[in-house]
Amino acid sequence: MLPRKPLLAALALTLFGGTAQAADEVVVYSSRIDELIKPVFDAYTAETGVKVKFITDKEAPLMQRIKAEGENGVADLLLTVDAGNLWQAEQMGILQPIKSDIIDQNIPPQYRASSHDWTGLSLRARTIVYSTERVKPAELTTYEALADKHWEGRLCLRTAKKVYNQSLTATLIENHGEAKAEQIVKGWVGNLATDVFSDDNSVIQAIEAGQCDVGVVNTYYYGRLHAQNPKLPVKIFWPNQGDRGVHVNLSGIGLTKHAPHPEAAKQLVEWMTGEKAQKLFADINQEFPANPKVKPSAEVAAWGSFKADSIPVEVAGKRQAEAIRLMDRAGWN
Repeated sequence: MLPRKPLLAALALTLFGGTAQAADEVVVYSSRIDELIKPVFDAYTAETGVKVKFITDKEAPLMQRIKAEGENGVADLLLTVDAGNLWQAEQMGILQPIKSDIIDQNIPPQYRASSHDWTGLSLRARTIVYSTERVKPAELTTYEALADKHWEGRLCLRTAKKVYNQSLTATLIENHGEAKAEQIVKGWVGNLATDVFSDDNSVIQAIEAGQCDVGVVNTYYYGRLHAQNPKLPVKIFWPNQGDRGVHVNLSGIGLTKHAPHPEAAKQLVEWMTGEKAQKLFADINQEFPANPKVKPSAEVAAWGSFKADSIPVEVAGKRQAEAIRLMDRAGWN
């Protein structure tokens, strides 16, 4: 029996029928599900003739798979969500820089790695949502204020195990220092109306059901539920507009260290940061395009404009370990 790590590489090579070295295709390992990426890759193939083959899985198994495959790697690109995950991939040594004037022109620097190992493709705000039946917008101000006694027994949160909340906490540390950030997070935990939820949809649904009045979620989760029920008695609030702005994170892509087709992969990434692909990629999941020249969909634009935090999103990765320890100390499970 083959050892597990070489077996992974062998399976991947077998899966692609030995064609992984073909010059007219690119292979992507993606933690985004098929329905969110297939239309984009199909459009690229239609335009260029280059095929895009992809495998979808959770980000951790994909990153371990790339590491295990090593120099026998099949994947050209890793596509995943959250700068924290992309930072981890970078630290694992499984990515290499993409030097491209096109990417640099299309995507603002705060949404790219300073090492050039990865770039953002779409943006999502992790913001406050509230009950339109029990909360007045004037009661809301900042993320930090959710730790006030005013919200005791009224707050819902997703589990601390999800990278989205780890990244939000990492930016609190960057902005306030560890001691103040821990005080804020402890205040959130103290104000919880229920146990933490496994996903953002459940947070919104709990607000709708009256279990709590406010929560913190990624905008596209709200967008999905609102599309299903336009009368949803929950709305988005943009916090911290008087200071640093709303916490924004991303989905992004990086070139693998041993990419079989680095130049073809680079061309795909350049295309994905262009206006046509940005519109398609972002609209599918009700996200914001990372390219500022591209307008969001009508549904997303209807949520209103906001000032985004200008902090480089790679900070979410750099401070991820600190954030996890802090959340654990604060009792955020």
